[in-house]
Amino acid sequence: MSDLSKRWPLGLNRKTWPDYLGVFILMLFVLLFFDVSLSRSAIAWDGEWRAPFQFVTHFGLSDWVLIPSGLIFLISFIGYRFVRRMSPWRLATVELALLSGFIFAAVGGTGLLTNLLKRLFGRGRPTVYDEFGAFDFQHILNDWTFQSFPSGHSTTAMATAILVGFLAPRFFRLVLIIAVVTGVSRVVVGDHYPTDVLAGFAVGCIGTYAVRNYFAHRKWLFRATHEGRIRFQGVPALRRLVQRALA
Repeated sequence: MSDLSKRWPLGLNRKTWPDYLGVFILMLFVLLFFDVSLSRSAIAWDGEWRAPFQFVTHFGLSDWVLIPSGLIFLISFIGYRFVRRMSPWRLATVELALLSGFIFAAVGGTGLLTNLLKRLFGRGRPTVYDEFGAFDFQHILNDWTFQSFPSGHSTTAMATAILVGFLAPRFFRLVLIIAVVTGVSRVVVGDHYPTDVLAGFAVGCIGTYAVRNYFAHRKWLFRATHEGRIRFQGVPALRRLVQRALA
């Protein structure tokens, strides 16, 4: 996955996606046999072992990303209207709007899809295991306790890691590790089963690639090369303004 310039991760394409989907479903099925045991054993850890995960789990909150990126997008979009044409400031506001818009669309779009899937599947969380078990479902009309699959925090964490990889590849591995630990924390704090986390990772990853590919199709921030890869074009006008301000 480290080569993020490919159109889709891990060799996924239009021809191979049925095979990948089949493997993913098989992975979920196998993991289901360990869902309860892994969840119950993690919840039973001593408080001192669980405390770090209770802190890390907050990295999966989408508000950390959506609120700043949404505000920046609105400010830059409005500012674009008041900046004179052919000005370095105008180019910089366009780049800032596209950059913040991409971040918002990637995290917000994958999060919205996850919330729809949560409603559709309606799987009970580990908190209601003693009463309903691990495979009780209340489809569509449900509340928080029956919105376990997929994990929203895991989706946001993975989407954030992938978009950082697109925009600043040297930080990708670090943020990916944080994303994986965030996903594990969802099991430790007792809010999700391992299969919920795995599904959240998949939605966050594939969804962010899809948003990136759409931006590349529109030639926003990204551009497709002749080799079929997609490259981040950077934000040169915005970078120059920042360098001037720092100087």
